[in-house]
Amino acid sequence: MSDAVDMIIRQWVKERPDVEDDLWPVQLFARIQRLARVVEKSAKAAAGAHGVEYGEFDVLTTLQRSGPPYALTAGALLKAAMVTSGAITNRIDRMEAKGLVERIRDDGDRRTVKIRLTDHGHDVTRAAFADHLANYGRLLADLDRELVAQTGDGLRQVLEAFGDTDIE
Repeated sequence: MSDAVDMIIRQWVKERPDVEDDLWPVQLFARIQRLARVVEKSAKAAAGAHGVEYGEFDVLTTLQRSGPPYALTAGALLKAAMVTSGAITNRIDRMEAKGLVERIRDDGDRRTVKIRLTDHGHDVTRAAFADHLANYGRLLADLDRELVAQTGDGLRQVLEAFGDTDIE
């Protein structure tokens, strides 16, 4: 079997035989990058079907999985979303305009503002997340579940080696 990454590696070996031994990381990282683009394109389309951008979907699902009262500070969302503070502010502004979230003052500290899912936000999140999972299932439908599990285990080991063991 051969894929685009194999072709890229062969091209580099032909062009730069001196780096052949140094190309081994490309086997993993180039495939992760290509896979991420495929998955992101599909996930963006699934979120768009519910009237939200993929980044907004990320905020909605982060709030939903946080549990009651489904509210987090912008700083907590910032850590989970891995974007700049300006980007998260703009994202929240757009989502508030769509009626998906609302800004509320924290009862314990009036200086703290939390972002909370509205009822409409809950409805959109439930529907979009169900479609998101179905989309992921479709993307992997032709693969053996054991292969998916083994690949996930291998990627977990790589992420652990990089210290990526927490969502905050």
